[in-house]
Amino acid sequence: MASTEITSGSGTIFGAEWSLLLAACSALSNNEKQDPIRQLLRNPVSWKSVLDLADRHGTLLLLHQALTTRSQEVPAETKLRLKQRHQINLHKSLFLARELIRIIDRLIQLGIEAMPYKGVTLAEQMYGDISLRPAGDIDLLIRPEDLSRIKQAVRELDYTPHDDLSAAEERAYLQSGYECAFDSQAGRNLLEVQWAIQPRFYAVDYDMQALFRRAATVSVAGHAMKTPSPEDQLLILSIHAAKHVWGRLIWLCDIARILQLPALNWKWIDDEANVLGIARILRVTLLLTNRFLGSPLPVLLEGNVAADHQAVRLAEKAAAQIISGNSCDVESLAYFRLMMHLRERGADQVRFLQRLALTPGPGEWQAVHLPAPLFPLYRLVRLSRLAARLARA
Repeated sequence: MASTEITSGSGTIFGAEWSLLLAACSALSNNEKQDPIRQLLRNPVSWKSVLDLADRHGTLLLLHQALTTRSQEVPAETKLRLKQRHQINLHKSLFLARELIRIIDRLIQLGIEAMPYKGVTLAEQMYGDISLRPAGDIDLLIRPEDLSRIKQAVRELDYTPHDDLSAAEERAYLQSGYECAFDSQAGRNLLEVQWAIQPRFYAVDYDMQALFRRAATVSVAGHAMKTPSPEDQLLILSIHAAKHVWGRLIWLCDIARILQLPALNWKWIDDEANVLGIARILRVTLLLTNRFLGSPLPVLLEGNVAADHQAVRLAEKAAAQIISGNSCDVESLAYFRLMMHLRERGADQVRFLQRLALTPGPGEWQAVHLPAPLFPLYRLVRLSRLAARLARA
């Protein structure tokens, strides 16, 4: 690593490699980024470290876009690697866009409403280019009552469920889980349909019916389709990032793009975050986006963010972990403690603990086979497995 350090506008000291990556990932236009990047490239840079860092954080494509015009300062080998990754991602993004259109068209024919989000839809909606986010899979939000029909519909398109659940297990999973993954010849878990924002034990009970009513429209490869409104996107992506302890910079980049949108309804966002009990999660996310990407805090929420000292402390810890590159073990006691501290209401903390301890899932069903009449006993199986896991930790 190069030793040069740069102080950000928030006072955080970043090394040269981090500073270059953050300049490339900011929500400024590509032209506006060029002067800061030019200044940074006057310092020594370890290009291998920059590429490794960008790869780990899902931002190689944004780095490629930002450095395209810097032909003199960037080594030829670095430019070639970035170009190759962009081309590979573009091909996969186009494939996923085609598959998404095929799936949505089939569901529309059957009168089933589904909303794509994240993935190529988010790339188109927030970046205006499906190639600027890493292409992974297809995520669809659905209504739980439509799952069986959707499973049949995507089977006809050569997608098969990743997990083979019995009828009793599927009924239980609709209550305790949140997604069903499907494999295709092109890859495992290529399609994920979700009837909730995250697993039930996280105790964030998003109103999916209202989410569908507030839907916006986005065009993917010329095909119009519904997707969550920008306000819902902000809350959903904040919840998702918190679940993964904000471990990838691309998630903050997505948030930064949303924050740039004109006429965001901050009164509604603040009210809904308070109703859901995720105001602290939103505040930590906004603080991190400000620290890493310079996105200003919204005026309406600025006072509440500063007054939430726990949110400020949690953002400090999360920032240090992001910079260190250390991942968080999502089955550790420290992770569960963090998830509790991210909730500002005691009642939500209690619900999280109760659901964490007593909500069985596929792991319990695979560990012990119980006949349908004894299905309620899976709560005890869950409790015992969780206790054993924590004891080992």
